[in-house]
Amino acid sequence: MKPKIIAFFKKNPGCSIKARDLAKRLGILSDHELSSIKALLFALSEEGFLIKEGKRYSLNPVPSDKLIVGKIEITRGGYAFVRPEDSRISDIYISGGNIGTAFHGDIVEVAILAARQSRGKSLEGQVVGIVTRKYNELTGTLDKARSLYFVKPDIHEIHKDIYVLENNLRGAKKGDKVIVGNIVWESPALNPEAEIIEVLGKANSPDVEVISIAKEFNLPYKFSDKVLSEAESISLTIPQSEIETRIDFRNKNVVTIDPDDAKDFDDALSVFRLENGNYEVGIHIADVAHYVLPNSYLDKEAKERGNSVYLVGKVIPMLPEKLSNNICSLVPNQDRLTYSVIVEFTPRGRVVNHTIAKTIINSKRRFTYDEAQEILDNGKGDFAKDVLQLNKFAQVLRTKRMKEGSINFFSPEIKFELNEDGIPVRIYQKAIKPSNNLVEEFMLLANQIVAKEIGFPKEHGIIPNFVYRIHDRPDPEKMQDFVKFAKSLGYSIPGADSLTNIQLNALMEKVKGKPEETLINELAIRSMAKAIYSPDNIGHYGLGFTYYSHFTSPIRRYADLLVHRLLEHYSNNKKKKLYSYDYLKETSEHISFTERNAVEAERLSGKLKQISYLKNHIGDEFEGVISGVTHFGIFIKIIEILAEGLIHIRDLEGDFYIFDEKKYSLIGRKTKRSFRLGDKINVKLIRVDYDRSQIDFHLID
Repeated sequence: MKPKIIAFFKKNPGCSIKARDLAKRLGILSDHELSSIKALLFALSEEGFLIKEGKRYSLNPVPSDKLIVGKIEITRGGYAFVRPEDSRISDIYISGGNIGTAFHGDIVEVAILAARQSRGKSLEGQVVGIVTRKYNELTGTLDKARSLYFVKPDIHEIHKDIYVLENNLRGAKKGDKVIVGNIVWESPALNPEAEIIEVLGKANSPDVEVISIAKEFNLPYKFSDKVLSEAESISLTIPQSEIETRIDFRNKNVVTIDPDDAKDFDDALSVFRLENGNYEVGIHIADVAHYVLPNSYLDKEAKERGNSVYLVGKVIPMLPEKLSNNICSLVPNQDRLTYSVIVEFTPRGRVVNHTIAKTIINSKRRFTYDEAQEILDNGKGDFAKDVLQLNKFAQVLRTKRMKEGSINFFSPEIKFELNEDGIPVRIYQKAIKPSNNLVEEFMLLANQIVAKEIGFPKEHGIIPNFVYRIHDRPDPEKMQDFVKFAKSLGYSIPGADSLTNIQLNALMEKVKGKPEETLINELAIRSMAKAIYSPDNIGHYGLGFTYYSHFTSPIRRYADLLVHRLLEHYSNNKKKKLYSYDYLKETSEHISFTERNAVEAERLSGKLKQISYLKNHIGDEFEGVISGVTHFGIFIKIIEILAEGLIHIRDLEGDFYIFDEKKYSLIGRKTKRSFRLGDKINVKLIRVDYDRSQIDFHLID
């Protein structure tokens, strides 16, 4: 009977069936044989051939004799999950004792533990081989115990110290930040061994911190000699023959408006009145593609990096300084080549026409956001008439965008005031003012116009290959959870499970200025899909745009550089495709990854600066909001500087607290006192651990 059952499930791999129904399918009717079938089904589930869910049995897609290849992600708790390369297979749980010699991020081979996958439980496995190491080198701090030297890795998910023989120290001393290479780890019973290949300097110093972050996230922070040589060979002189092919804006009032600490200026604006009474607004973007040619060393390096990375006090640029801060930067009083979206507005702010063209500009004034805001507040200053007119159109664009479903998220920007040694002496939230929105609206408009120019079907409905910035609709379950949370805080929301964009904007307006504003915005953003790059246009849900691309920042984003090339190619009526669909698909996936990676590196940089600042504030009291609730404690975000730390459950005195996942709360068993996500709370800072990036608080009653 057993071979018949095995044959049935192999022929019907998608079948989920009860024992009695299987008996009927096999033509078995007696109670005795039915009992035998039940026993055999259970035995096959214990062997791992079948999966048992309730009373139903189905074929296990992962036989116990099959090795699964996937990426391992080790948690700070010491256990891990492997995400299989085969998307049909769910994540595989790996206990701490079964991780073997895998490092966080490695590609590994996993053997499924048959006895742990029945009864509907998650798959559990054991690492049996390393396919590819993620890290060939690691940064960490050198320490010494008795006569043994070892390096504590900066990557917290790597729990093993790495031993270094004394003759492989390269002069490093205890407390130095170092890079280790030639890592060997053959037995999980022993620690990995390695050689120090570079001594960076004293741990926690700002320059060393930048290199450590760069190494942790595989960010190339140095340019090769070939790339630098190619950049240096570019002439700063613009030939007259090139100028003659472009629309000349050098005699018009062109200005830039950027943060006060900006180093590269890749966008500028101009406005003047036309003879018909309308206004022409020029949105001028640095013509980086003119200098960075396809398949050049500069191009290959820019693609590999994907984007610039903005760490606190330090930029890891996508392009060398000669381009990013010089020839491609739209600095004042210098001729610069640009690619412009020139838009015609009626006096009331309605867009009636546009042109996309190669141009040349000479910026007349560099404004900071604060300087532009003074003009908006007082109506006076350099080029006040132009700035005020631009702001009028920006307000019309913003109002129209919101009415059409663009979501108005608020993401607070934390600013760090550093001393000459790179140590933070002040942290504060940067106020978002109308001058910020002025620039943003014109950038959004240009990005939208460019995407529509290519993406809107023209001849025979054929759409050329292109790179879009897309944003999918939110996952319904995540949005339902967010709605439940917002309601738990007392916010009335029409409908039971979901929010329209208009309703979401109304909620964001209600929470403005409240202690929970940052948290609600953050959770709303987490409920959304992530915006990515793709050659397949599905529109941008968050902005409410059917067509959207990235065109306005080619100094710092490779996507924009690609879009410039594609736009110029198609505008010249060339029917031959510049890039294949497969190339753009692969490139879009790569630069979407580098963007996510940069965001994580920037977050860590900010967190380390917050910790560095708080080291001098042990014992101080802060006002915070509960930003996370788990079975082991509550996370607190300081309202003023948005630093996040933990009150461990063992430090919540006077009761035994139980985690209630549905209520987002820890609730006292006797007192019924609750600590709920979003609650305002006062805390005392008791501990900071720079090496582990941890902050600990005590509750102030």
